[in-house]
Amino acid sequence: MTKNKNEANHLETLDRDLNRLSSLELATAYVARPMVAPTVALIFVVLAGLLAMTTFGQTDHRIIVVIAAIFGAYMALNIGANDVANNMGPAVGANALTMGGAILIAAVFESAGALIAGGDVVSTIAKGIISPKAMSSDAIFVWAMLAALLSAALWVNLATWVGAPVSTTHSVVGGVMGAGIAAAGLSAVNWEKMLQIAASWIISPVLGGIIAAGFLWFIKVKIIYRDNKITAAKTWVPVLVGIMGGVFTSYLVLKGFKTLIKLNFSTALSVGFVAGVAIWLVMIPIVRGQAKGLENRNKSLKKLFSIPLIASAALLSFAHGANDVANAVGPLAAIVQATKSGDYGSVVTIPLWVMVIGAAGISFGLFLFGPKLIRVVGSQITKLNPMRAYCVALSAAVTVIVASWLGLPVSSTHIAVGAVFGVGFFREWD
Repeated sequence: MTKNKNEANHLETLDRDLNRLSSLELATAYVARPMVAPTVALIFVVLAGLLAMTTFGQTDHRIIVVIAAIFGAYMALNIGANDVANNMGPAVGANALTMGGAILIAAVFESAGALIAGGDVVSTIAKGIISPKAMSSDAIFVWAMLAALLSAALWVNLATWVGAPVSTTHSVVGGVMGAGIAAAGLSAVNWEKMLQIAASWIISPVLGGIIAAGFLWFIKVKIIYRDNKITAAKTWVPVLVGIMGGVFTSYLVLKGFKTLIKLNFSTALSVGFVAGVAIWLVMIPIVRGQAKGLENRNKSLKKLFSIPLIASAALLSFAHGANDVANAVGPLAAIVQATKSGDYGSVVTIPLWVMVIGAAGISFGLFLFGPKLIRVVGSQITKLNPMRAYCVALSAAVTVIVASWLGLPVSSTHIAVGAVFGVGFFREWD
C-alpha cells in the first residue's frame, strides 16, 4: 500500500516537473521568437557581404564594396519590411488573402519586378540625382553614396519599428541629395531631375486617388447599380482582368524584356491585346463557376472580385519591386562602378549580383518584418471590400508602372495611401 502511494507521489511529482518543463520551453520560445527575425536578417546581410567579396575579386577597393553591399542589403530589408503594406494591405484588409498567402505572392512578384524591370530607376538613383562630375574624386563620391545608404536605411528602420508607413523613396532620394550637398555643395545636385522627381511625388498620389475613384465609379455603374448584379459581374469581371493582363503584358515586353528583345510600341500593344483576349477567355468560365448559386446582392460580388483583387495585388508587387529596388541598390551600383573602373561619371552599369541582393533583401524583409504595417494600410485607414481594394491595388500598380517606365523614383507608399483615400472620398461622396 505504502509502495503504491509512493509511486503515485512520484508520478505526481513527475507530472509537475513535466508541466514546469513545458512552461519553461514555452517561455523560452516566446523569449526567442523576437530574436528569430533579426538573426535571419543578420545572416542575410552577412551573406550579401560575402557575395560581394566573392564576386568583386581581389582588388584594393573590395572592402568598400563589401561594406556597400551590407548597407544595400540592410536597406533592402527595410524596404520589404516597410512597403509590403502598400501591395498586400488592401487584399488582406478585404479578406481576399491570408497573411501567409499575401507574403508569398508579394515575395515572388517583388523579386520578379526588381530583376526584370528595375534597371531604369536604379540608374536614376545612382547617377541622376547628384552629378558625379561635381565630386573631386571617386573616393568622395563613394563615401557620399555610402552615407546616403546608411542614413536612409536607419530612418526607414526606425519608422518600421514605430509602425509608421514612411516612404523609402523619399528617404533614399533625400539621403543621396544630402550626401551630395555635404560632399560637393549645392552645385552637385541635378536640380532639373530633382524638380521632376519632386513633381512626381505630388502628382502621383493624387493620380492614384483619381484612378482608383474612376475604377470604382466604373464598377458601380456597370455592376453594382445593375438590377442583375451577378449577370453584370459575369460579363465585366473577365473584361477587367483581361485588360489588366493585356496592359501588363505590353509593359513587360516593351520595357521589362527590352534587353532580350526589341519591340516597337505597336508590336507590344498587339502582343498585349492577344494576351488580354486569352486571359479574358480563361476568366469567363472561372467567373461563371464562382457565380453559381450566388444571390443577387452586393455581398455576393465579394467572391467574384477575389481573383481580380489577388491579381492586382500581385501586379502592384511587381511594380513596387521594379521601382523601389533602386532605393536599395542604386547607390550600391554606383559604388561598384566607381571602384571597379574608376569611371564614376559615365552611365551606370548594373551587375546581376547587385540586383539579386536588392530583390532578395526586399523579399526577406517583407517576410520577416512586413505584416506589422499591412493592417494599417488595409484596414485602419478606410473600410475596404474586395471591389474597393481592387480599385486601390490596380490604380497604384498603374501609377507606379508608368513612373518606372519614365525612370522616376516615386513613393509607392504615398500612391497606395492616395488611392485608399480616393476610394474613401468617392464612397462618402457617392
